[in-house]
Amino acid sequence: MGKTLVLAEKPSVGRELARVLGCRQKANGYIEGSSHIVTWALGHLVELAPPEKYGKQYQSWSMETLPMLPDKMQLEVIPSTAKQYSVVKKLLHDSRVSSLVIATDAGREGELVARWILDKAGFRGPIKRLWISSQTDKAIKQGFASLRDGRDYLNLYRSAQARAEADWLVGLNVTRALTCKYNAQLSAGRVQTPTLALIVEREKEIRKFVPKEYQTVRADLGKLFVTWQDSKGQTAIFDAAKAQAIAKKIDGKTFTVASVKEMPKKTPVPMLYDLTELQRDANKQYGYSAKQTLNIMQRLYEQHKALTYPRTDSRYLTDDIVPTLRDRLDAVRVGDFGPIVSELVRGRKTIAKACVNNAKVSDHHAIIPTEERVDLSALNTDELRIYTMVVRRFLTCFYPPYEYMQTKAELTCEGETFRASGRKVVQLGWKKVYHVRDDEDDPEAEEEQTLPDLARGKTFTCANVQLKSGKTKPPARYTEATLLSAMENPSRFITDQKMKEYIGGGLGTPATRADIIEKLFSSFYMEKRGKEIVPTSKGMQLVELVPQDLKEPLLTAKWEQQLTGISKGTIKKENFVGDMRQYTKALVSTVAASSSTYVHDNMTRTPCPQCGKMMLEVNGKRGKMLVCQDRDCGHRENISFHSNVRCPNCHKKMEIYGTGEKKTYVCPCGFREKVEKFHAKNKEGGGGASKQFVKQYLQKQQRQEEEVSVFELALQKAIQDKKKS
Repeated sequence: MGKTLVLAEKPSVGRELARVLGCRQKANGYIEGSSHIVTWALGHLVELAPPEKYGKQYQSWSMETLPMLPDKMQLEVIPSTAKQYSVVKKLLHDSRVSSLVIATDAGREGELVARWILDKAGFRGPIKRLWISSQTDKAIKQGFASLRDGRDYLNLYRSAQARAEADWLVGLNVTRALTCKYNAQLSAGRVQTPTLALIVEREKEIRKFVPKEYQTVRADLGKLFVTWQDSKGQTAIFDAAKAQAIAKKIDGKTFTVASVKEMPKKTPVPMLYDLTELQRDANKQYGYSAKQTLNIMQRLYEQHKALTYPRTDSRYLTDDIVPTLRDRLDAVRVGDFGPIVSELVRGRKTIAKACVNNAKVSDHHAIIPTEERVDLSALNTDELRIYTMVVRRFLTCFYPPYEYMQTKAELTCEGETFRASGRKVVQLGWKKVYHVRDDEDDPEAEEEQTLPDLARGKTFTCANVQLKSGKTKPPARYTEATLLSAMENPSRFITDQKMKEYIGGGLGTPATRADIIEKLFSSFYMEKRGKEIVPTSKGMQLVELVPQDLKEPLLTAKWEQQLTGISKGTIKKENFVGDMRQYTKALVSTVAASSSTYVHDNMTRTPCPQCGKMMLEVNGKRGKMLVCQDRDCGHRENISFHSNVRCPNCHKKMEIYGTGEKKTYVCPCGFREKVEKFHAKNKEGGGGASKQFVKQYLQKQQRQEEEVSVFELALQKAIQDKKKS
């Protein structure tokens, strides 16, 4: 009997699988044991072939060659990882190998990584699937003890294929059409464009907004504060004279309690985390981008084996996980959570029934701790924060609801009505978990005054009147947290009520939303101002230039729904891709027929060193850049980038300008100093910044300068290929 070949998605995962399977013999690109050979991809080793592979006519970007609609989509080995592909292909056809286990990430994209390799290599042997939700030794052993038939995941593969082919057809065709039509580096996609449209639409609302001044009247009654309200319960008064008249009328007068309502209230246990909810909270609490949170989660899942599979869209557990919860509680009985876990174990507390629902778990359950105890000292600050967030949310599910008594009172004075509200905690319940640390925010915290005993007819004397002025505020700009919410549930942006039911799972998937947001930043369609996301002129113009239905949330949400249908076998992949081909034709025709124009309003007077045309100044995520306006050139260079070093005068984070020995810290307050000199002075002053520290810091900044997004690399490759032709 031959050996079983195990194909992992990354070397780190491959090495862990090999260790658990007892494989000890290391070779170039794989590890061998008595019964298994473990090899790995490096992410994708195979991808859809670029347009140039379908004919010389596509080597140059031209409207005349659009739309590009190959009869059959071809696969191509990625040149940069071709060496590892050859290792995997050789093993797939090795006479010692009798079967294969796909052990890539247990999801749509992981399935695609493996199946494309198998298709390109021409593998036809029997396939089993390892499908696990954590990387602990126990989970790996159990997974290999209950391998699933690879044929059960063919529909998942077809769904992944359909997604990739649709993105190729729509994305590449519309990107080329827009770029050729307007001679600017423009791109569009089935998820990124409607996401950008949300940002642009919000910015238009903000710019059109006209603030109105208003006033509120608040009275200090000694033991409580009350606020004036009208017959509809509104507290804002838009007539200044009226507000002043009310304030004057009640000053020093007697207030009488007209009614008191006490209502018992409950706040149920918050649901467990899925990826999107975790990304949202991490952005709110720590300012992490969606991509940062996902990367941290991947390390906690793969390297530390502390948390379960991150790329999940479920916030529930299945029945089979419940018996493992005691072991998971024991695993997190560390640090500040020790007393809480001990209390739960002593009281034999069980998880809330609302957290367990088999019907609401598709591929993976909610993110929870594994059964493996974690050495907290081995986690860096970011990892510890995310781990703590997940553990807290997990522990809350073993507590009862938070209960309190809500009191609402109405008081009258001189014919005017005032209100006061407060609450009294009856049972802290799950909120006890959020009192583990005093320095971290309770997400449910709410400030309300403690009211004295109130009874109808009781009177108070007004000690002071506060007249506060304010202005109505425009809609808030998106942060990454609120943008993730909008992508997850875009139905609020659809005006047709009948169409809301078709919205499906939102824009993209939990696994892809972070990459979409990063791509919009790296393409300079939007930028950050603090935590707020603001569209650039380029982004706002692009939304005006793309065909109308491509920017509608409904369309791409319906596509995701159809992809889910393909994975379940209820929709045929060929039908979906066929629709995408027709849709692509319509999109290209719409762009070609447009009479719109594109204007660069960020032009500088700095000529491009490559082609001589004036450069554009853009704000990247790391700092300011100069980018050539000509898509055929594509030259770009850094002006400045953000550092984590704070100004000695105002303590704000500074930017770094210049390169090499000319690198200079610059602060908006006016402080300027050479980087080398700044750190040397710090060392002299006892700051401890050694030459080695300065060297490492500068090397790190250099690496950041040189980092280029995948999209940028692809664009540059296309430009180079065109020049060669």
